Amino acid sequence: MARFRAMLAKEFIQMRRDRLTFAMMIGIPLLQLILFGYAINADPKHLPAAILVADQGPEGRTLFSALQNSGYYDLVRRVQSEAEGRDLLARGKVQFVINIPENFSRDFIRGDRPALLVEADATDPGTTGNAIGSLSTALNTALQNDLKGPLESLAANDGPIDLRVHALYNPEAITHYNIVPGLMGVVLTLTMILVTGLAITRERERGTMENLLSMPTRPIEVLVGKLVPYILVGYVQVTLILLAARFLFNVPMFGSLLLLLLAAALFIVANLAVGITFSTIAQNQLQAMQMTFFFFLPSLLLSGFAFPFRGMPHWAQAIGEVLPLTHFVRVVRGILLKGNGIGNIAPELWPIALFAAVAMFIAMKRYRQTLD
Repeated sequence: MARFRAMLAKEFIQMRRDRLTFAMMIGIPLLQLILFGYAINADPKHLPAAILVADQGPEGRTLFSALQNSGYYDLVRRVQSEAEGRDLLARGKVQFVINIPENFSRDFIRGDRPALLVEADATDPGTTGNAIGSLSTALNTALQNDLKGPLESLAANDGPIDLRVHALYNPEAITHYNIVPGLMGVVLTLTMILVTGLAITRERERGTMENLLSMPTRPIEVLVGKLVPYILVGYVQVTLILLAARFLFNVPMFGSLLLLLLAAALFIVANLAVGITFSTIAQNQLQAMQMTFFFFLPSLLLSGFAFPFRGMPHWAQAIGEVLPLTHFVRVVRGILLKGNGIGNIAPELWPIALFAAVAMFIAMKRYRQTLD
């Protein structure tokens, strides 16, 4: 028992001294609890929608109010044309565009079942599924007060309006059209941070980093020389995922692959900078792995890759907007599924560039401190 107590005391002392590992053991379960308990929501509501109102009759206003009161739609924009609405959908500014056509109220009173067009950004079927499913019931219920007298017969038929839903970019709601492009960002985030942190930490543990620095090379040359191979490895991963997406999963590719590769370079650099920073903090490879997963977990959950981004509370969305994976997932899905060009993805590229610049600045500062 004395020897057993000595071993217990030794392990607790070692745990107390390794504060980073102890913090990870406490922090990761708490992070999972908070994110899964508060941030994840499989039934997103208050989705941003734009509306095109060509009819100012009472029935058009009734539908407008019904959509707002349903809880699934926040009518944030009024557009003047269908082209403007399509542009908002392509850039991801709205999830739906609702078109109330001209003479809607007149055709409704005549009993002609006027058409109501709803265009949805269906790149993520989980985001729009419940909202589309509730649409018909909400609109028919809202018009019940108008179905009296000569219009009463419409309530017993197929409904007073002809609801037409166009699920754009993924009309068949195929899951891997949404998952496989986003997986590119997930794989790059995990591997780039992990291999960079482990590679530099391993050099320090083995004493070979001092040998490199004793050679007639500058620290920046050593650092860039260690990073460039991982950029090439990142491009190999991107190529493999694109080939699998095209030939195994038949994911459509409407946009420019060259533009996607340029955006991927920016994203790879941002993750490599995070890996360098972790390598300067970690004392060993185990700590580098722990910090990698501590960063990777919120990136995975808050980026919109696995769960609807707009279903999260505002504080979770604010954190997600800081993470480069959130913007890169939108870039990849936008280029491949929507055919977006540089003008559409530019609002998502500058946050990645800003994150990369800040992370690289911190990495270089800490790297120089570590060398000194």
